[in-house]
Amino acid sequence: MNRQSVIRSLQAYYDDGRFLADLRRRVAIPTESQDPARRPELYRYLEAEIAPALRALDYAVTIHDNPDPAGGPFLIGRRIEDPDALTVLTYGHGDVVRGLDKDWRSGLSPWTITLDGDRIYGRGVVDNKGQHTINIAALAEVIAKRGRLGFNSVFFVEMSEEVGSPGIHAFARAQRDALAADLLIASDGPRVTVDRPTIYLGSRGAMNLELTLNLREGGHHSGNWGGLLANPGIILAHAIASIVSKTGEILVPELRPKQLPPSIRKALEGISIDGGADGPAIDPWWGEPGLSAAEKVFAWSTFEVLAYITGNPDDAVNAVPPWASAHCQIRFTVDNDPAGFIPALRRHLDANGFTAVRVREAPGRLVWQATRLDPNHPAVQWAAASIQRTTGKVPALLPSIGGSMPNDVWADMLGMPTIWVPHSYGGCSQHAPNEHGLGSLMRESLEIMGGLFWDLAESPPDIRRPSE
Repeated sequence: MNRQSVIRSLQAYYDDGRFLADLRRRVAIPTESQDPARRPELYRYLEAEIAPALRALDYAVTIHDNPDPAGGPFLIGRRIEDPDALTVLTYGHGDVVRGLDKDWRSGLSPWTITLDGDRIYGRGVVDNKGQHTINIAALAEVIAKRGRLGFNSVFFVEMSEEVGSPGIHAFARAQRDALAADLLIASDGPRVTVDRPTIYLGSRGAMNLELTLNLREGGHHSGNWGGLLANPGIILAHAIASIVSKTGEILVPELRPKQLPPSIRKALEGISIDGGADGPAIDPWWGEPGLSAAEKVFAWSTFEVLAYITGNPDDAVNAVPPWASAHCQIRFTVDNDPAGFIPALRRHLDANGFTAVRVREAPGRLVWQATRLDPNHPAVQWAAASIQRTTGKVPALLPSIGGSMPNDVWADMLGMPTIWVPHSYGGCSQHAPNEHGLGSLMRESLEIMGGLFWDLAESPPDIRRPSE
């Protein structure tokens, strides 16, 4: 058996319907981690689907409660063929966002796989059940063809990523030995374009903030008091306008990266952003001037207003409101220290006359740390060569994905290089009604992962496990 036989078998796994059958069962389990009533489903997904699939491949599987009561369970599957061999960690999450059942297009259900041309509809098809289903299948096919993997494999699945991965850091510290590996190869998020395989090497960090201004008790008639009482909605709008310009440029230096490293700029040369037919059109005038679209989203920081409230938006009355509040977010790169964000904003607001505006971390929201692997790392070059060998396409190398995830657990806490190979695309309606994957993309992803896992045994990257 050879590399190509693995790829052909994975093509057959997709073509004969076995992939859809596996995915159909998994999507049918409503693992909405945002709904406490669904907590039993989080365990059922691991116990009924992932554990049996891995045990069939001779993985030793354990399911663990989360040390944080707000979080769902974890699964660790370990197949150790040789303690001295290369060990690879693979990550996935089995929880999904709310199904939003009533908002899906007529004829679609979040918990039922529906095919429409090349589209495969269902909640979790791309985020993340379909993605780790692809990776499990690729591991299984390599074992079937070789009789062994040729490396050690640790498969980790969490069930509360969609609520911020509570407990994952404490769990990883407690399970450091069980999760130790030389390399992470995992899948989440979208490709940079539909037809271009993509590797990303980390993620931007995220901090959610609340800006609030409370001036008095109760509203007062705008005809009698307008022009006499300061309007907090207007003042807070001006405070935000002092932080970020009308074209989206961050105006507080401490919130911006100090530089764009040459290796990062080079890696992003020629990278275009395309969300597919249903994706939004890019506003080229928005964001940091002088940067390409790829540099703005993969290598720079952004300040976003996610929600803004003053008065009663659902039933506006003729009154000067007493307060205003904005829920904001900073996405940042490894060049920023998030510990300095709030002090810097406090200094900036005070210096610009907004001393009454309060700024704090949003309650209940974790700070996601930024990570970024050097594009010149040998594991990156190895993965890119493997994907090009399989597809004939040069993959896009993204130093970090625009979104955020707990990649710092693997990159910083456990000290391993991280390679992410996404199996989705930007127009997939992730987190929205009508979530879907593209069958042609997922079929190609099966080929890619089969090639990567085969190459790990035959021609692995020249890396060594970090010494303790």
